[in-house]
Amino acid sequence: MEALVVKSANECLIRVCKNPKRVLLLPPDITRAHSGAGWMTEILYHFFEPMADVYVIPTLGQHVPHTVEQNRWMFGNIPENKILKHDWLRDGKRLGIVPGNYVEKITGGCADWDIPISINRYVMEEPWDMIINVGHVVPHEVLGFANHNKNYFIGLGGKDTICASHMAAACYGIENNLGSLVTPLRHCFNKAENEFMNRLPDVYIQVVMAYNEQGELVHTGFYCGNDLDTYLQAAKQSMAENITVVPPLKKVVAVMQGDEFFSTWVANKAIYRTRKAMADGGELIIIAPGLKRFGEQDEVDKVIRKYGYAGTEKIMKLWKENEDLQDLTHATAHLIHGSSEGRFKITYAPGHLSKEDIESVNFNYLDYHQAMEVYSPDKLRNGFNRLPGGEEIYFISTPSAGLWTIKEKLNT
Repeated sequence: MEALVVKSANECLIRVCKNPKRVLLLPPDITRAHSGAGWMTEILYHFFEPMADVYVIPTLGQHVPHTVEQNRWMFGNIPENKILKHDWLRDGKRLGIVPGNYVEKITGGCADWDIPISINRYVMEEPWDMIINVGHVVPHEVLGFANHNKNYFIGLGGKDTICASHMAAACYGIENNLGSLVTPLRHCFNKAENEFMNRLPDVYIQVVMAYNEQGELVHTGFYCGNDLDTYLQAAKQSMAENITVVPPLKKVVAVMQGDEFFSTWVANKAIYRTRKAMADGGELIIIAPGLKRFGEQDEVDKVIRKYGYAGTEKIMKLWKENEDLQDLTHATAHLIHGSSEGRFKITYAPGHLSKEDIESVNFNYLDYHQAMEVYSPDKLRNGFNRLPGGEEIYFISTPSAGLWTIKEKLNT
């Protein structure tokens, strides 16, 4: 894999710029650390550093910026002063809009508002000779599959873009998005990229991962290019390797790694990636040792604590009545995505949040230590397991790396 990264860097010198003086690397944030994108970025940094001034911007979206320690853990010895922080509230540069009539047409009438396109001004205003996006293509709740131009429009998007786009995707329906090659929002982003960003000297490096026979998550695909086909090829491989068709699952135990997932904003991926597999009346248990909060920012945390994960019908009604939900529509969309709509139970076993905290947002609570004793991840294998007492569960060690669904809900 290291050789492919270096080969891609050499190809960039041939096809993008022979003598780059300024290079920008755009990796994902720490919640995608298991993809290896951090050490790939480190390789790219040291490849270009002798010939160019190289900077890194983790594509945070509205996630909490990395600490110095997290940057070191993910990106190795890249100097801290070369790793910049994206501020979704202040760094956006307005490029244009995807008009509401197009949004309405492409979503089948589910959303009808303009989607403003604002991208980090440092990306758009600085004279870059080369921009390299690094990322992991995997099923995703908003865009069908993650990565490609999601790096720009969500990862480096301004507040107006993130809010309008997330709400459009939520109104279209999370289960309609998950595992679809080109969702309505992806159509909108492709249109925006073609119209507003086609002059950027950019390239996408995209990896696909899957479990091997030993149950280890390993790289199975590597794609490098600057067109939509680069994404489509990677997404098709991800569709083949990362979507698991199962019978309706009555009890699922999922682990959200403690060094990557600190809020339900990101830990709820366990809900997104399993919801299409859950049986009516079933239970999803999420073991989350790093869970400390609900939202990534204080204002979003307050919104989640105020309204909870209450289901689409109630949240849509509250959205029309409350200014905070209208201002932070990405949070409104998150409240919709994080609800089971009353169809199955969601139980959190958090490392830090209290029983009162968890139950206040309409989740069920399980003591973390009790969960680790009963459902010890070290003693479980991915898939069906029979516990000592005879109970059958379905175990998922890394929910963020895939999608589980019954056949009837499989998107194409």
